[in-house]
Amino acid sequence: MSTFVLVPGFWLGAWAWDEVAAPLRAAGHGVHPVSLPGLAERAGEAGEFGLEEHIADLAELLVREDLWDVVVVAHSGASAPVGGLADRMPERIRRVVYLDSGPVVDGGSLYDAWQPDYREAADASVVDGRLPLPPWDVIAAQGASVEGLDEDTLARIRARATPHPAGAYRDRLRLTGAGAALPQALVSCSFPIAQVREMIAAGHPWFVGLDGPNWELRELPTGHWPMFSRPADTAAVLAELAAL
Repeated sequence: MSTFVLVPGFWLGAWAWDEVAAPLRAAGHGVHPVSLPGLAERAGEAGEFGLEEHIADLAELLVREDLWDVVVVAHSGASAPVGGLADRMPERIRRVVYLDSGPVVDGGSLYDAWQPDYREAADASVVDGRLPLPPWDVIAAQGASVEGLDEDTLARIRARATPHPAGAYRDRLRLTGAGAALPQALVSCSFPIAQVREMIAAGHPWFVGLDGPNWELRELPTGHWPMFSRPADTAAVLAELAAL
């Protein structure tokens, strides 16, 4: 049996993993869904939360719960804090899984990866240091497909989403390389795995090395939020990767 730490992407909290956590727990796995500081039930916490606070919160979770041999799952924008956690506490981690996301390079930020018009619109939307969930068509234009999500699900996500701390996506990730050799995996959902392989072959700076011996590549065709569109299959692929 494995121990999972499930970290959701922008605007989401631990609640987003409910339908993934249930089958994993039913199979006997330990599951720790996360709400990062400033999000979901923690939205009312005081302070300005940046990437450093999110990394530190994940590290504190591992220590508080005495978690070892952990499979850490980073959905979407959770790639930066999870990458930071793996760099700081590699001895506690069995595998890092990037779910429709990918590793952030040393000195990089998620903000760097956004298209210029999306960055401009996001900057204009920030209120009190936090970015509200944009309209779905704006998100889709950025490449985050809503495939597999019906209107009721989209409405449920929007109703529970909380504005995301701007520092968490603007701050640059600093890495020592301590976690680089960990077993890692990328599960591609909203774009074909062939496209990932093309970026690896082309030497894209954020995809260099993903063809290495410590990497596994998987495809789960759906939209950008597989925990809602294909939760049972998401749980299955995570369990499969944990068993490698």
